[in-house]
Amino acid sequence: MSGGADRRLWNPAAEAMSADEMRALQLARLKRQLAYNHANGPFHRERFKAAGARPEDIHSFSDFAQLPLMDKEAHRQAQARGLEEFGDPFALFGCAPREKIVRINATSGTTGEPTLYGLTAHDVGVVNEMHARKYWRAGMRPGGVMLQALSLSMFTGGLPLSQGIQHMGACVVPVGVEGGTARVIQFARLTKPEALIATPSFARHLIEECEKLAGVPARALGIKRFFSAGEAGGGDPEIRAMLAQGLGARIFDHTGGGHAFHAISCDQPPGEFKGLHLVSEDHCLLELVDPDSKAGVEITDGARGEMVWTFLGWEGGPFMRYAMGDVVEIATDPCPCGQPGPRIRIIGRADDMLIVKGVNVYPQAIAGVIAGFRPRVTGAFRIVLGKAGPSVSPPLRIRLERGEALAAQDLGALEKEMLERFRAELHIRPRLEWTDPRSLPREAMKTRLVVIEARPGG
Repeated sequence: MSGGADRRLWNPAAEAMSADEMRALQLARLKRQLAYNHANGPFHRERFKAAGARPEDIHSFSDFAQLPLMDKEAHRQAQARGLEEFGDPFALFGCAPREKIVRINATSGTTGEPTLYGLTAHDVGVVNEMHARKYWRAGMRPGGVMLQALSLSMFTGGLPLSQGIQHMGACVVPVGVEGGTARVIQFARLTKPEALIATPSFARHLIEECEKLAGVPARALGIKRFFSAGEAGGGDPEIRAMLAQGLGARIFDHTGGGHAFHAISCDQPPGEFKGLHLVSEDHCLLELVDPDSKAGVEITDGARGEMVWTFLGWEGGPFMRYAMGDVVEIATDPCPCGQPGPRIRIIGRADDMLIVKGVNVYPQAIAGVIAGFRPRVTGAFRIVLGKAGPSVSPPLRIRLERGEALAAQDLGALEKEMLERFRAELHIRPRLEWTDPRSLPREAMKTRLVVIEARPGG
């Protein structure tokens, strides 16, 4: 990259384009990508055929929006068909010949069969570039030490993340979470990292356990930046403030692992959140659709919808109108931080949404309300359903831990205050089921916030 360590952006030529320049580049790359997908991907050819279209028919973004959407389930089905018919999970969805695939990433597979992604050397280079753009914006520079406390398996927060950190010249300590909290603390004390990358759940657990395991509070580990990954929470002002206080660090929410979509929040006060700055617009085209009807939603300031991604300049298994399941709000007004480009605020997962007496409720929003009452609560909770959602027979049950120092006589007043907050902010009146501190399971990776169990007496 041109310039020195004092430049604001990793790749100013790409990241600081005007909106008009970016749209022109995206359309040119889109046309090339569609021709490539049609020529090399049987799955994509089927989708063109279903729409009665060919790549040469696509002259505008409006034309492109007429092609059918796909989602993770369609991806899994194509993967299964490829294995069954050809003995190759990439036979239908993939576009590059197998001899060009140099890495296979996978989702964490927490909700079923892992979804596989094949990358060529070119695609790996794109991923590395995106990681470098994110961490550079957050102030990381060559030589900075970053402790990676995510799963180190095929998950996109494993090897792809390690490679991306190294690509920008920073030093990665890939300790992972598999060895437990004590091992993470040990390596934090040995290697003196300035940054920690982990799930918000693990960070909360680290804050709770550090003094017991190491004899010092988590703030004493010297972590200056915490990068939240792998689950929701890093964008909620209440959770951000709690993590900042417990770690003594600046809090950055970010997303994007082994593929072309990447975004990161800017350096705002922990109790504020301006959204995630998109850093990959030149490699990833964003659309919004209504989560229910899948009709297109115009991208304007304040627009909400489910994200749909199309990779631009991708070889292995390019996404083409891939509905990700994440419901977001878009901000196109200039950010106070001065960084370029639009921002997204993740509202929740479309498949996580619950409906209580006609009100849409996301677990992430419940987490934010509860976090605002720390330390009278620990912040740990579970949503307890009698059967799978989205429809919930009221009242919504929330099992949560009281705080260590909360006196028994104060519990009633706290519950009243919390119910008023739930009514004012989320328009629900849940039933709170109190439990002792540290009685709910702590999970180092993604925490399952919804559990299914029969109602008492049911």
